[in-house]
Amino acid sequence: VILFTRNGLGDAPAELQQVLVAKFLTLTLESDELPGKILFYTEGVKLVCEGSAVIPQLKEMEKRGGELVIFQICLNFFNLAEAVRAGVVGGMGDILTTLQKAAKVLSV
Repeated sequence: VILFTRNGLGDAPAELQQVLVAKFLTLTLESDELPGKILFYTEGVKLVCEGSAVIPQLKEMEKRGGELVIFQICLNFFNLAEAVRAGVVGGMGDILTTLQKAAKVLSV
Protein backbone atom coordinates (compact mmCIF):
# COMPACT_ATOMS: atom_id res chain seq x y z
CA VAL A 1 0.00 0.00 0.00
CA ILE A 2 1.23 3.47 -0.89
CA LEU A 3 -0.16 6.40 1.04
CA PHE A 4 -0.23 9.91 -0.42
CA THR A 5 -1.02 12.69 2.03
CA ARG A 6 0.48 15.57 0.04
CA ASN A 7 -0.21 17.10 -3.34
CA GLY A 8 3.17 15.88 -4.50
CA LEU A 9 6.09 14.00 -3.06
CA GLY A 10 8.23 14.99 -0.10
CA ASP A 11 8.60 18.19 1.86
CA ALA A 12 9.78 20.60 -0.83
CA PRO A 13 8.52 23.56 -2.83
CA ALA A 14 5.24 22.70 -4.61
CA GLU A 15 6.80 22.63 -8.08
CA LEU A 16 9.49 20.17 -6.99
CA GLN A 17 6.92 17.99 -5.22
CA GLN A 18 5.04 17.71 -8.53
CA VAL A 19 8.18 16.76 -10.46
CA LEU A 20 9.05 14.13 -7.85
CA VAL A 21 5.60 12.53 -7.72
CA ALA A 22 5.48 12.28 -11.51
CA LYS A 23 8.89 10.59 -11.58
CA PHE A 24 7.97 8.27 -8.69
CA LEU A 25 4.76 7.10 -10.36
CA THR A 26 6.39 6.71 -13.77
CA LEU A 27 9.21 4.59 -12.34
CA THR A 28 6.71 2.55 -10.33
CA LEU A 29 4.85 1.76 -13.55
CA GLU A 30 8.08 0.82 -15.30
CA SER A 31 9.12 -1.47 -12.45
CA ASP A 32 6.19 -3.84 -12.99
CA GLU A 33 5.87 -4.14 -9.20
CA LEU A 34 2.71 -2.17 -8.68
CA PRO A 35 1.20 -1.61 -5.26
CA GLY A 36 -2.05 -3.39 -4.51
CA LYS A 37 -3.63 -0.15 -3.36
CA ILE A 38 -2.82 3.52 -3.28
CA LEU A 39 -4.59 5.65 -0.69
CA PHE A 40 -5.10 9.40 -0.98
CA TYR A 41 -6.11 11.66 1.87
CA THR A 42 -5.57 15.19 3.15
CA GLU A 43 -3.96 17.17 0.29
CA GLY A 44 -3.07 13.91 -1.44
CA VAL A 45 -6.60 13.81 -2.88
CA LYS A 46 -5.59 16.61 -5.24
CA LEU A 47 -3.38 14.16 -7.14
CA VAL A 48 -6.42 12.30 -8.51
CA CYS A 49 -8.42 15.40 -9.43
CA GLU A 50 -8.82 17.47 -12.56
CA GLY A 51 -5.70 19.49 -13.26
CA SER A 52 -3.29 16.97 -11.74
CA ALA A 53 -0.32 16.21 -13.98
CA VAL A 54 -0.20 12.58 -12.79
CA ILE A 55 -3.68 11.47 -13.88
CA PRO A 56 -2.23 9.48 -16.84
CA GLN A 57 0.07 7.47 -14.56
CA LEU A 58 -2.71 6.86 -12.04
CA LYS A 59 -5.15 5.73 -14.75
CA GLU A 60 -2.50 3.35 -16.08
CA MET A 61 -2.09 1.89 -12.58
CA GLU A 62 -5.83 1.33 -12.42
CA LYS A 63 -5.78 -0.28 -15.86
CA ARG A 64 -3.13 -2.72 -14.62
CA GLY A 65 -5.21 -3.67 -11.59
CA GLY A 66 -4.03 -1.23 -8.92
CA GLU A 67 -6.75 0.14 -6.67
CA LEU A 68 -6.85 3.87 -5.92
CA VAL A 69 -8.94 4.90 -2.91
CA ILE A 70 -9.68 8.58 -2.26
CA PHE A 71 -10.94 9.77 1.10
CA GLN A 72 -14.34 11.43 0.69
CA ILE A 73 -14.11 13.76 3.69
CA CYS A 74 -10.95 15.33 2.24
CA LEU A 75 -12.52 15.70 -1.20
CA ASN A 76 -15.47 17.46 0.37
CA PHE A 77 -13.22 19.70 2.47
CA PHE A 78 -11.37 20.91 -0.63
CA ASN A 79 -14.61 21.05 -2.71
CA LEU A 80 -13.19 18.48 -5.14
CA ALA A 81 -15.88 15.78 -5.09
CA GLU A 82 -16.83 16.52 -8.71
CA ALA A 83 -13.20 16.79 -9.88
CA VAL A 84 -12.08 13.17 -9.32
CA ARG A 85 -10.57 11.73 -12.51
CA ALA A 86 -9.11 8.44 -11.24
CA GLY A 87 -9.84 5.97 -8.48
CA VAL A 88 -12.84 5.35 -6.28
CA VAL A 89 -14.10 7.43 -3.40
CA GLY A 90 -14.15 5.73 -0.02
CA GLY A 91 -14.58 6.46 3.64
CA MET A 92 -12.44 6.20 6.73
CA GLY A 93 -13.48 2.57 7.11
CA ASP A 94 -11.99 1.75 3.72
CA ILE A 95 -8.75 3.53 4.57
CA LEU A 96 -8.50 1.92 8.01
CA THR A 97 -9.23 -1.58 6.74
CA THR A 98 -6.62 -1.25 4.00
CA LEU A 99 -3.98 -0.01 6.44
CA GLN A 100 -4.74 -2.74 8.97
CA LYS A 101 -4.55 -5.53 6.40
CA ALA A 102 -1.46 -4.26 4.57
CA ALA A 103 1.77 -6.19 4.97
CA LYS A 104 3.65 -2.98 4.20
CA VAL A 105 2.64 0.69 4.00
CA LEU A 106 4.81 3.25 2.25
CA SER A 107 3.93 6.85 3.10
CA VAL A 108 5.36 9.19 0.47
